[in-house]
Amino acid sequence: MNNLELSRMANEVRKGIIISVHSAKAGHPGGSLSAADIFTYLYFEEMNIDPANPKMENRDRFVLSKGHTAPGLYAALAHRGFFPVEDLTTLRHLGSYLQGHPCLQHVPGVDMSTGSLGQGISAAVGMALGAKMSGQDFRVYTLLGDGEIQEGQVWEAAMFAGHRKLDNLVVIVDNNGLQIDGDIEDVCSPYPIDKKFEAFNFHVIDLADGNDMEQIRTAFEEARKVKGMPVAIVAHTLKGKGVSFMEGEAGWHGKAPNDEQYEIAMADLERIGEALCQK
Repeated sequence: MNNLELSRMANEVRKGIIISVHSAKAGHPGGSLSAADIFTYLYFEEMNIDPANPKMENRDRFVLSKGHTAPGLYAALAHRGFFPVEDLTTLRHLGSYLQGHPCLQHVPGVDMSTGSLGQGISAAVGMALGAKMSGQDFRVYTLLGDGEIQEGQVWEAAMFAGHRKLDNLVVIVDNNGLQIDGDIEDVCSPYPIDKKFEAFNFHVIDLADGNDMEQIRTAFEEARKVKGMPVAIVAHTLKGKGVSFMEGEAGWHGKAPNDEQYEIAMADLERIGEALCQK
């Protein structure tokens, strides 16, 4: 897909996020929306995957370390063909396989059950090491929240990955600047993020606009060329991207829109979609 097609798909992923969280009357739209472009690029362009064979042995792996943004992952998986898009309306419903956090056992395309912050990157590092030890050439991607990297386990995993020179690992930090309690700088600043990963022997890519497909493509193309060390992509994004009243608002970290807000959000995304179709 070209960048415009990917941007259009990312807008559909955003609609899926809003539809599912509204239907659930719970969930995490803010960080799902900020990462929608990255989810889309990974699943529609970057990763070697097959929706018809989700357990393909040599598939690339993705671990959603910030597991609460499952609505974004589910929307990308659904639009990629892993399960019906219509099932997004069952998010968090009793009996649904689409739980509030990704579940390896029940959701096609999910490679790791996550939710406890900080643990996902450790699982991704283990997968990358396993590939090296078994002589397989698949790549492993993991997405972390910038608030999540306040967890110490993240840096233990980073230290190990750098030491082991896991150049089949790409760590992406969704740096939208906000967490559930407010601005990450006020809660417990993780800055400078780039220097921290560099200190653990990562090749760091500063993605100035993690909501821009052209820049996303350039970052992942650079990551593929790196040899002998893992990669960290620090993606500067906008929390709540695409929905006017959610953008840049920490309060939309973990709550669902009501019926009136849902209509406004979907209208916002419809306008964005129409503008993209005219390009």
